[in-house]
Amino acid sequence: MSENVDLTGASWSKSSYSGNGGQCVEVASGFPGLMPVRDSKDPDGPALVFRGEDWRSFVAAVRSGEFGEA
Repeated sequence: MSENVDLTGASWSKSSYSGNGGQCVEVASGFPGLMPVRDSKDPDGPALVFRGEDWRSFVAAVRSGEFGEA
């Protein structure tokens, strides 16, 4: 995604399925049509911002096992 999105003040959360192993991503809500994602181990690092429809397609593929098992 090429547009700049100001993530200052974003409210980040991670899945309730996440354990304490440190291999998690966090997402921020409140950005209509977009899904900001970051590495939970590096909260001050960069974030990726996906179009909402692309993020939903990715999550559906993960759930269906398209990328193999975790």
